[in-house]
Amino acid sequence: MRISGINLPDEKRVDIGLSYLYGIGRSNVTKVLEKADVDASIRIKNLSEDEQKRIQKVLEAYKIEGDLKVEITGNIKRLKELGTYRGMRHSKSLPARGQRTRSNARTKRGKRLTIGAIKKEMAVKMETAVKTKPAGGK
Repeated sequence: MRISGINLPDEKRVDIGLSYLYGIGRSNVTKVLEKADVDASIRIKNLSEDEQKRIQKVLEAYKIEGDLKVEITGNIKRLKELGTYRGMRHSKSLPARGQRTRSNARTKRGKRLTIGAIKKEMAVKMETAVKTKPAGGK
């Protein structure tokens, strides 16, 4: 079965397989299947054409995949342009919802970088740069 350009796995149950769509989670799946009047325990490969059409018709009411991604990126871009706190956090690649950054936030900030250990060549260059600067304003 193919919905919005995404191939759903045939061996999965319908309630699990539909959650492969971006924007459709487990809570939305139950609502979709209830509106489409389809049993959740059926495997995707065993769905009839009529059931597939009913599911696709119900999913037309939801923003999924590309449309949802475009809307989310537009919202983030708007926050950045307005200069809001959340927009600034997005532009600096920091958590935007109040999480602490001292000890965690690895998924947002990336891999840890060790600061303080420098090579001998860099230490020598920095030392010579300090010596060549003129002293104070007198």
